[in-house]
Amino acid sequence: MITYTALAQRSGNWWAVDVPELKGVRAQVKRLDQVEPMVRDAIALMLDVPEDAFEVEVRWQLLSSVDDAVLLLAKARREAEDAQRDLTEAATRAALALVKDMGLTVRDAGWVLGVSYQRVHQLLHRT
Repeated sequence: MITYTALAQRSGNWWAVDVPELKGVRAQVKRLDQVEPMVRDAIALMLDVPEDAFEVEVRWQLLSSVDDAVLLLAKARREAEDAQRDLTEAATRAALALVKDMGLTVRDAGWVLGVSYQRVHQLLHRT
């Protein structure tokens, strides 16, 4: 399935949207969540195809200083997700060791780990 790019740039209080792959497909919206449906409708009308015959990828251009801040946030979010995944894996290993290897109850394991016994139960059953 073909994918068209909707490139949004801030223009005053509006987002001006162009589709580089299709000359003449332009839109103007107030909010980014309006880009995809507006562009999808415009493309379908121009090509005379159903709206579900293609994909639309929305991209936006910001001021370079703002773009840097957004990229930094995305990097920090990925790092936090990786850290959360590592934390969950470590907690699972610790819960298994406490309950399976040492024979602790899930309540005691929760006390040792600083989490609820319900969380210990969840960790034990994710493997």
